[in-house]
Amino acid sequence: MASMLYIGLMSGTSMDGIDAALVEFIDDQQTLIGYTSIPWPTELAERLRALSIPGDNEIERLGHLDAEVGNHFAAGTLDLLHKFGIEPAEVMAIGSHGQTVRHRPTGLLPFTLQIGDPNRLAEQTGITVVADFRRRDMAAGGQGAPLVPAYHASFLSSRNEGRVVLNIGGIANITHLPTEDKSCVVGFDTGPGNTLLDGWATRHLGRPYDKDGDWAAGGQVIPELLHRLRDDTYFQLAYPKSTGPEYFNLAWLDHYLGRSDYSPQDVQATLSQLTAGSIVEAIRRHCPGCSRVIICGGGVHNRELVKQLTQALGDIALQSSSAYGIDPDHMEAMAFAWLARQTMKGLCGNLPAVTGAAHEVILGGIYPSGS
Repeated sequence: MASMLYIGLMSGTSMDGIDAALVEFIDDQQTLIGYTSIPWPTELAERLRALSIPGDNEIERLGHLDAEVGNHFAAGTLDLLHKFGIEPAEVMAIGSHGQTVRHRPTGLLPFTLQIGDPNRLAEQTGITVVADFRRRDMAAGGQGAPLVPAYHASFLSSRNEGRVVLNIGGIANITHLPTEDKSCVVGFDTGPGNTLLDGWATRHLGRPYDKDGDWAAGGQVIPELLHRLRDDTYFQLAYPKSTGPEYFNLAWLDHYLGRSDYSPQDVQATLSQLTAGSIVEAIRRHCPGCSRVIICGGGVHNRELVKQLTQALGDIALQSSSAYGIDPDHMEAMAFAWLARQTMKGLCGNLPAVTGAAHEVILGGIYPSGS
């Protein structure tokens, strides 16, 4: 039984910072050795969000941010290693998701772009890097996302009950884990998770998120606005499907608000119901036999949102991933450590039934440490 250490780096659609997980794999078992989270500097986060929306001088801004994000990923990795007393030579590889700045999974020539130069990451850490995971799946006809369902299927499936893993980051996504084999796994982005809630709180409260969902809890849902939002074409699409904040953003919301003078707090309450309702509708429509939802991601800390989900799910149990040995804040970073391991072992990392790819593929490019 060979013990292998891998690092997973994740910065999601919320763009609030880097999650770094150091994971030991022994055969089919995993153990989290260490974890750290490094917030993005406010000014850098603002530039990343701006780059996610089409604008001027994109190539120049892209080049600078690619290098800058790569440097931050390297600093975060070295901080993690120092914190837990691990030498770079002990780590087999880093799996870096990068920071998504554009995701266009449909159209004549679909594309996706994650930045955070893996060359800088390999050079500064002295560790081999696996990066650019999404584009190989897209080259095989898939949407390039979501990729974490393969990890969910490996570590959270049960032969005794149908489950759904719900990740609420900036975007919400679900993985349906039926009692059958992996070929029956379904996963897709249901729509907005925290992205609209966070953006609206930033605009009206001057802070990056609505702590515990308290502001939303004090408002009243606006039925006609909720109806208009739910009528958006994305919610009607069949899976496989994936999206991002380049679609669900404040410009999208402003389009539906028009010249209305709704109370900002009531809009927040409506956005919370949009997230909860679109998630539960997707589960009930596409996940037959589900008796348990395992929740992870930043949304697990939004008490009002979790309350709404619990009420709407009814007899379907809602449980934190911590009950299964995986902290909800660590899930995605651990998944990219595992995906790096898959690539280094020459194993496929996508699930065609989830992404829509024509076949399974080995994901990502390998950037050797050079040492």
